[in-house]
Amino acid sequence: MNRGKISGAMLLALLLTTAAMPAYAQTAGAEDRASGDNDEIIVTTNRRAEDSQDVSGVVQALGAEQLRQDGISELRQLQVAIPGLSIANQEGNVEIFIRGVGSANNTELGDPGAAPHLNGTYIPRPRGLGLMFYDLDRVEVNKGPQGTLYGRNALAGTLNIITAKPRLGEFSGYAQAEIANRSSYGAEGAINIPLGETLALRAAGYYINRDYGFKNVSTGAEARDLKPAGLEENYAGRLSLLWEPSDRLSVSIVGDYGKETGTGYPGANIFSAVVGSGLRPDKLNLKHVVYRGLQGDMENELWGIQGKINYDFGTFGAELTGSYRSVDFYQVNASSDGIDYPGRDLSAVQYDNYSGNFWQTRSKSQVYEARLFANDDQRFRWNLGAFYFKEDQAVGYLALADRGFCCYSATEFVMPDVKGESYAFYVDGTYDVADRLRFLAGIRYTDERKSRYGIGGNWALTLGGENFDCCFATRIGTEGFRPALLDRPNFDVSNITTPQGMAQFLIEGVKTPGLRDTLIAQIGAIADGTNPNGTCIDRPDIDNGFVNCPTLNPSDRNGGFSYANFTIPGQQIGSSKFNYVDWRVGIEYDLSDDNMLYAKVSTGHKSGGFNDSFDGSPIPETFSPEKLLVYEIGSRNSFDMFGRRGVFNLTGFYYDYTNQVFQDLTCINLDTTQQPPVCNGYSLVNRNIGASRIYGAEAEMRLRFPGNFGLDINAAYLDTKITRGIVADARAQDFGAGGNSPLISLVGNRLPLASKMNVSARLSQWFDAGPGRLDWQALLNYRSSYYLSQFNEADIVFLDGTRQTAFAAGFPDRQQGYVTLNLGIGYTIDNFRIEAWASNFLNEEVSQKALVGSSLNIRFLNDARTYGLRVRVNF
Repeated sequence: MNRGKISGAMLLALLLTTAAMPAYAQTAGAEDRASGDNDEIIVTTNRRAEDSQDVSGVVQALGAEQLRQDGISELRQLQVAIPGLSIANQEGNVEIFIRGVGSANNTELGDPGAAPHLNGTYIPRPRGLGLMFYDLDRVEVNKGPQGTLYGRNALAGTLNIITAKPRLGEFSGYAQAEIANRSSYGAEGAINIPLGETLALRAAGYYINRDYGFKNVSTGAEARDLKPAGLEENYAGRLSLLWEPSDRLSVSIVGDYGKETGTGYPGANIFSAVVGSGLRPDKLNLKHVVYRGLQGDMENELWGIQGKINYDFGTFGAELTGSYRSVDFYQVNASSDGIDYPGRDLSAVQYDNYSGNFWQTRSKSQVYEARLFANDDQRFRWNLGAFYFKEDQAVGYLALADRGFCCYSATEFVMPDVKGESYAFYVDGTYDVADRLRFLAGIRYTDERKSRYGIGGNWALTLGGENFDCCFATRIGTEGFRPALLDRPNFDVSNITTPQGMAQFLIEGVKTPGLRDTLIAQIGAIADGTNPNGTCIDRPDIDNGFVNCPTLNPSDRNGGFSYANFTIPGQQIGSSKFNYVDWRVGIEYDLSDDNMLYAKVSTGHKSGGFNDSFDGSPIPETFSPEKLLVYEIGSRNSFDMFGRRGVFNLTGFYYDYTNQVFQDLTCINLDTTQQPPVCNGYSLVNRNIGASRIYGAEAEMRLRFPGNFGLDINAAYLDTKITRGIVADARAQDFGAGGNSPLISLVGNRLPLASKMNVSARLSQWFDAGPGRLDWQALLNYRSSYYLSQFNEADIVFLDGTRQTAFAAGFPDRQQGYVTLNLGIGYTIDNFRIEAWASNFLNEEVSQKALVGSSLNIRFLNDARTYGLRVRVNF
């Protein structure tokens, strides 16, 4: 990859130069954290810094040192250490699920179901969230709804990335460089500069070049040199400023910039491999992909600035925060013809096929919050706040179908104007009823609205040949093609009704024609009015050996087609508005200074929205916010064992999940001229037609033994069940019946991505060796089987009544249970450290997300085995 190479190399040189600077001071606490001497974990679940053992609920926090030693170098790998957490990357969208709750709707109409945060500030579009995963203080995952204090879309919980803060009066920092298998290498570093006694600046940078272990197995000359999906070259930088002119006033500003480049994150369709081989996915190599068409390409540029002012009035404090974030994402899918499988003849693949997808997303968001809060020494510790969010989006999507025999069709959804706005007010507090008894309660009111304007629907082009034969194929998207998407000159299609206007609109969807495209040559004469029948092109590579250009019948087309019929996307105008209330109540009781019991009830919501609109259909229909009501009891316990602090925590919970959104089919083309009316077209929509119940338990144990051994175990048991939901079975969609599908009941099925058992165990040790200290750790994670879709591999009953198993039909969606192992070993001498690590040492191939539909079983996978060597200097 060439893009970003110069900037990446410059950043690498800067970091290595930093490593050569004099070691004035060692990073505070780094050695303690590496050895496990300091076992206190600070979290901000209640919007104040406190020991995690004082929090009633399940919050897991991993510090920067622990993340590095565990071999967790990117966001998705967090799930190895945190049971109940699932993170997948689909087309650059980061999807977070906690305890089976989340959201897979990552279009402009969707919102995350587990709210991502950066330094406590909400991130509405988690594209590129992994670019913030460097120079960290810690990462916190709050499990269960956090609707009162964190609000918007904290239905399943929150994931909060907390970056390292500047340190007053201290010149310090670090630099590290690493190399790894699969030709991966990277660097990271930070420098902390005091600017007087009350001001400090911290600059940090990051660079990585890596791949995800996919292999291009194409044999055709047109495709064998294509680079596979998942190659990355990323770099980022961050400046943080802290000013504390007095004990009462604190001002901080954080600005960051990042850029992802590479070949993108598309999945691989395993449908034909399952049908063709008769093998389940775990018996196939899902990373041996048959690539063809355009080279996959991705570029994601993002930047943001956060500001926070905090003033201590004595008995209470005030905090003002503001954030602005910009995301600019573009991806050309690394298109494929599925995966290789035993018995497949790769030489028979049509490699000259440029069917593919193009994505474009621009987001500019603002988040503001004003909060008053009581200081920690008060009997009543309260928070009173107001929240405001605004986002302007522009999104584009184009799916092209190449090598069709006739009746060309494509799909375009481009929205230049998508707006979201939300405001909320909340109050929350904890009151000491007695020395050991506390009561907590909170309530939050949220009002939100969304709207969009643009186009959406199909391109359809039918071009007639001699004797009105159907039809001439069209090629679009070949070498060098780029769509217009958001650069279209016009998004108003309300008055485009003539063939000339429709032809012009289709041509305007092309920014750069492909080398062997035919669209413009075929219909350009219609668009400019020189020939209403276009220009007939008969070329061997457009699969038209059975259709001839009209010369005799009809003979008056002047080199054009016998007919030209067009369909263009329709106007998309939609809006929604909702308000809702979240609340929580609970009690905490200290059996002793080290043992707490608690019980609480809390709620959370995920934003509602609206669906795509189609002429003559009842859509857009809005879908309401999803709601979660959770009952939770637990205990948090600290104790001494072998003269060392140990921890054992146990929590039980029950979820009542209502207004749950499932995708369903709705008629979009109703022919009322027939009696009874007949539907000739269907589309997927989001509807509040589901409900589920979830119950489970989580246990956490942290033990320290003689010999400097440490054992950390986190375990989660989860039982999920859909209790309401009848939807159209998209696996059996019948396009001969206008796209209709049979109905299927989801009742009794498990929620997707919800393993019944998930356990992580970390064994570690440190000891003095020669002039330094040696430490090692092994992080083992077991996750039982889970389903990748709500269908749970149920049999398919087609419209004609025939039945087929999901496996036989090509739709297995069960991921079998698996074990992953991360290993690490390090040696530290003064301010110098060298360490080796291995992630996914057993090289388990795991599906983390699937898209299931008609002839589609697209899998998005975990990272392949990674191992490497890292050198670090603290100063």
